[in-house]
Amino acid sequence: MHKKFILNNGIKVITRKLSHVRSVSIGIWVRTGSVSENIYNNGISHFIEHMLFKGTFDRTAKEIASDMDSIGGQINAFTSKEYTCYYSKVLDSHMDIAIDILSDMILNSKFDENDIIKEKSVIYEEISMYEDSPEDLVYDSLSKVIFNGHSLGLPILGTQDSIESLSKQDLVNYMKTNYNRDSIAIAVAGSFDESNLIKELNRKFGWYAFESSDERNIEKPIFHSNYIYRSKDIEQIHLCIGFNGVANDGDIIYPLYILNNIFGGSMSSRLFQIIREEHGLAYSIYSHPSFYKNFGLFTIYVSLNPSQLKKVTELITIEINKLVNNYITKEELNRAKEQLKGNYILGLESTSSIMTMLGKYEIFGKKIKSIGEVLKSIDSVNMSDMENIINKIFKGDKFSLSIVGKLDENTTKESFEYIKDNLL
Repeated sequence: MHKKFILNNGIKVITRKLSHVRSVSIGIWVRTGSVSENIYNNGISHFIEHMLFKGTFDRTAKEIASDMDSIGGQINAFTSKEYTCYYSKVLDSHMDIAIDILSDMILNSKFDENDIIKEKSVIYEEISMYEDSPEDLVYDSLSKVIFNGHSLGLPILGTQDSIESLSKQDLVNYMKTNYNRDSIAIAVAGSFDESNLIKELNRKFGWYAFESSDERNIEKPIFHSNYIYRSKDIEQIHLCIGFNGVANDGDIIYPLYILNNIFGGSMSSRLFQIIREEHGLAYSIYSHPSFYKNFGLFTIYVSLNPSQLKKVTELITIEINKLVNNYITKEELNRAKEQLKGNYILGLESTSSIMTMLGKYEIFGKKIKSIGEVLKSIDSVNMSDMENIINKIFKGDKFSLSIVGKLDENTTKESFEYIKDNLL
């Protein structure tokens, strides 16, 4: 069972103790990402994440890495559209060292001017590498068209122009504003002594006077239905079809997870079996839900030969219409429930996975359910729930399409119009 604590300075801590492991995962979660940015400072959240590894007033970048390597631990970070996380996984006997390193990075980083210049070059290379990844590009393009004009549509890495314009003062000011008492949460999962954990967190984090948040209300995005094409001289084309989904709020997510397992989220799913196994038209095809604070998407992805686009588009549309017309069978529902429960339980065997779940839910103020409550919620999903979620996702014209590859915009438009005209 999880527990919650408040540090001396108001920072929230959420924990789950696991007596059967010898490791502990610690994550510092910050509710800021590209959604908090604009076109001028786009990429600053991700850039700050990089800079916190470049050295503090007490440690060089090499010492941050070597101090963690010397205890056999792991340290890393990532930035998403809505949050940034700095995390470490170590043996329980080295928990205090992990807390010391993470707190040093977040509270004591130098932002050296020379390091900023060098790291900009690293980010430019990362952007170039991203441009060479058509699977990443097709998702980025889909976000751009769906969230047209909204900050959720901004790329996490930023652009070369926006990164180039960032100054040290920009980084310091952004961090001071967005790394505040109300946007930070600490998640801990694994083996630890509770009193020692809170003592160490208070000693390393609890003394710092974070500013309180002037709560920024980010406007809820509107789903834009359109298509977008990006030319890329590659052999395959990469296709994404995005539908208006649901936010990660309440029990509606469980019918959605079940729908995903049945429709395209596994090797036994309808899309995989029809497109790949029966017709041999694609190697990679899958679907998945994406959740944001007050918004959600349901996306289908497929990579294929350009000559197969028309046939694959037709088959995907047919399978969607089958869902809308006939829904699912009781057998499919029961099988997907067991699959979902199995995936959930297996995920709980990792301290990193549990820490991630705790952190995400805490920074967005979502209720964290016990294992028994989650399993009960999955088991309680019925056929009526499934019909409701299918209608919510697939009925109407709330979808967008993106294609990356060696094609043309007219063909992309034709695919979009075909789906629009043939969806029930």
